[in-house]
Amino acid sequence: MHIPRTVALVGRPNVGKSRLFNRLVGRRVSIVHDQPGVTRDLVTAHVPAASGGFILMDTGGLGLAEGMAPAVIARATEEQVDFAIQAAGLVLLVTDARTGVTLADERIAERLRAYHKPTMIVVNKADDDKLAASSIADFYGLGFGDPVAVSAEHGRGLEALGERILKVVGAAPEGEEHVGDAPEVEETDPMKHRVKFALVGRPNVGKSSLGNALLKSPRLIVSEVPGTTRDAIAIEFEYAAPGAPPLPFTLLDTAGLRHARSVRTSVEFFSQNRTRQAIEESDVVFLVIDALSGITKQDKTLAGEIVENGASLVLIVNKWDLAREKFQGDGLPGYKNLAAFQKSFLEAIQRELFFLPHAPVLFASALEEPPVAEILELARTMFATQMRKLPTGTLNRFLRERLEAFPPKFVQGRRFKCYYALQVARRPFVVRMYCNHEGKLDANYSRHLEAALSEAFRLRGCPIRFDLIGKPPRETSQGTKKPTKHSNWGTKVKLPPTAD
Repeated sequence: MHIPRTVALVGRPNVGKSRLFNRLVGRRVSIVHDQPGVTRDLVTAHVPAASGGFILMDTGGLGLAEGMAPAVIARATEEQVDFAIQAAGLVLLVTDARTGVTLADERIAERLRAYHKPTMIVVNKADDDKLAASSIADFYGLGFGDPVAVSAEHGRGLEALGERILKVVGAAPEGEEHVGDAPEVEETDPMKHRVKFALVGRPNVGKSSLGNALLKSPRLIVSEVPGTTRDAIAIEFEYAAPGAPPLPFTLLDTAGLRHARSVRTSVEFFSQNRTRQAIEESDVVFLVIDALSGITKQDKTLAGEIVENGASLVLIVNKWDLAREKFQGDGLPGYKNLAAFQKSFLEAIQRELFFLPHAPVLFASALEEPPVAEILELARTMFATQMRKLPTGTLNRFLRERLEAFPPKFVQGRRFKCYYALQVARRPFVVRMYCNHEGKLDANYSRHLEAALSEAFRLRGCPIRFDLIGKPPRETSQGTKKPTKHSNWGTKVKLPPTAD
């Protein structure tokens, strides 16, 4: 296995791999912290074309000491590092100028020799010329040629390192496109767009297991220890249904979001921020819920945050295999069978998550027949729905008929009226409504209109917002305000033609 023009950063914990990764990529991707063992999953990003345009992989620390992480995570981290080394065309063994060569460095170097991969020693934390000169000689003994002294924290030596990297991996082929460099795809052509979607949820609900099923490889660490995934990992892949062309996706696997009172360390704080960033960047967000835990207060908070960010939303009720096993045994108290439990779960979703935009619901098992095709088809369908333009004439006819058939209640003696409406934005859908008074639309009727629009225009799972523009006032000679005559105001306003 080999991916052309790919570079892997490896080394023992706390030598500054993630800081160096962020420096080379030119933005903050990996979480940087003084605590050893923070990076566990494999994090991949493209170095900008101006700096070489190669793929860079950040890995977890090799040789995690007992107590740094549970044994299952330490083993999984080692597997991730092995994957990165095998995939890379060049391995950078990152070391620490301040500590010099350690026994752990020697063991890692010995391990790397077995791969027969081009390898370079990077001596990090060489913050000044004196430290670089005094320490670099020690690292020749690792047997990988001339070391390169850098300081990721202060940006020293990065240009020389970049030149050395390009000598091994070569310059980017002329005309090659890189992520972040290519122009944006036309938003009216959703089939060519690389759909970004995220799996989010509370810790240990099975997000990484679902991610592994989607990727058909153990790229994401899975364990029963809550809080395993720290970074939001962006992984590009393609999926082709039988007889169909491949379609591009980007999966953003994220750390489990905890309640604010449960965020006890700065590492967890950065992880929460990274997850929220993934929600903001995603076209579609899949909220993963535990089938046996039910809908928790934390699920409700997270669902609200997803809707607030305007992303399309799908609910995945994971670990449905465990619910099935329950009914093959003694069952669950209060439920006749699995079908009754599923019906009750759907009713709980409607009741507890009433503010959701009629989000689709998938009952799934990440470990037994995961619904890969359904998830990816939903991701693309939801994105295509986001790109739709609501015909202005149809929108106005719908709102006029809805307001007549189900009139809003009186607010301070007056009823809400909409004179004209049009769509002004996507993700979320924003409908601007020119009305008699923005304060006359109460929250309950607003939700009623949102639900009706979602059903009528098939916008399931896509948030809708109303931008209300009230009738403008004018000053009279006596100082009182009266409505200003306007071509769009008044009950006799001419609506758009009925033909779309």
